[in-house]
Amino acid sequence: MALAGLKVIEFAGLAPGPFAGLILADNGASVTRIDRPSSTSRDVLCRGKNTIVIDSKLPNGRKLLEEMIASADVLIDPFRPGVLERLGLGPELFLGDGKRKGLNEKLVYARIVGFPRTGAQKDMAGHDINYLALSGVLAMLPGVGKPTFPLNIVADFGGGGLMCAMGILLALLERGTTGRGQVVSADMVSGTRYLSSFPLIQNYIGSGYLGGERGTNLLDGGAPFYETYTCQDGGWMSVGCLEPQFFKVFIEIFIKALPKDFDPFNGWHPTPSTQNHKDEWPRLGEYLTRGFLTRPRDFWTDIYQGTDACAVPVLTPQEAAKHSSSIPLPHPQLLSQANVAKLFESKDLITQPGAHTEEVLREYGISEARGQSLRKEGVFGKPSLHSSKL
Repeated sequence: MALAGLKVIEFAGLAPGPFAGLILADNGASVTRIDRPSSTSRDVLCRGKNTIVIDSKLPNGRKLLEEMIASADVLIDPFRPGVLERLGLGPELFLGDGKRKGLNEKLVYARIVGFPRTGAQKDMAGHDINYLALSGVLAMLPGVGKPTFPLNIVADFGGGGLMCAMGILLALLERGTTGRGQVVSADMVSGTRYLSSFPLIQNYIGSGYLGGERGTNLLDGGAPFYETYTCQDGGWMSVGCLEPQFFKVFIEIFIKALPKDFDPFNGWHPTPSTQNHKDEWPRLGEYLTRGFLTRPRDFWTDIYQGTDACAVPVLTPQEAAKHSSSIPLPHPQLLSQANVAKLFESKDLITQPGAHTEEVLREYGISEARGQSLRKEGVFGKPSLHSSKL
């Protein structure tokens, strides 16, 4: 696989750090998660990783971490600024500081934080919704009265974990030329802004896509032909026919499928040209809202199947899994990995801290005798030695 042979140290965290590590592990890297003593795992992004508990407060625990990082290719630091420096494991120790040589100058030292490392918010606690808010993107999202937020997908996983993984890969590519590692700094506010370049630039230039007041534009719920609708049975349909040729297909099929006595506006019915008249959008939206309520979701699904109407059902997670897999598979898929993708479904979803202590010690060249000594000292805490599925 593409990253086979790379050794990655991932300090245990939630959401963005584990996702960055998952991307690397799914593509062949050997990822070791460092857990704290007495910790329990809630991380469902540990597929393909090994885990070891190390007590960094013990001198020999801290020394073991130093040795492991000194022989790794990548370190993923999910902590707030200064945590690893206080442990004596900051980037200067490994990459050097210009005055002295580092212990591992090929190391890619990747750091994920919430807020930019400059400014008043840099040391504050926060979560996805806060980073999304400061990015300027939350204010643009649809919602009645106030914007709604898309779970914790955008900042945690898009602007955080995915951007960090991309930074790691870029640093590894550059290392192939320079022979040196470097610090990769990712923060979820800046990452979210970069991920949202299209809507933010559209807003900046005043484009009709997203340049006007929230809820009046093509992509933020302002256009009735880019919206979700409730059906008779409570299911939903998504409509995304932005282009005139697609709207024409959509509206002609829609009108033909309505009950013959459906006439909410006393003879007015939308035509393909209605899309071009923004003053008619509110009436069009009401027409579609009432019309979708006349039939169940699967009826609309069937009549639009195979057409260019850009109208498809909103599937539940369980329904979507029937068309793909129970657990999301790595993507994009490389041709060289096409025949192994299904193997990822069978891997453990939650791995208990310390489940792979012996394997990790062997990988990092720690002798059996030294491992026993560290265990007696309590460096490994009291980890559970099994893993379980959800």
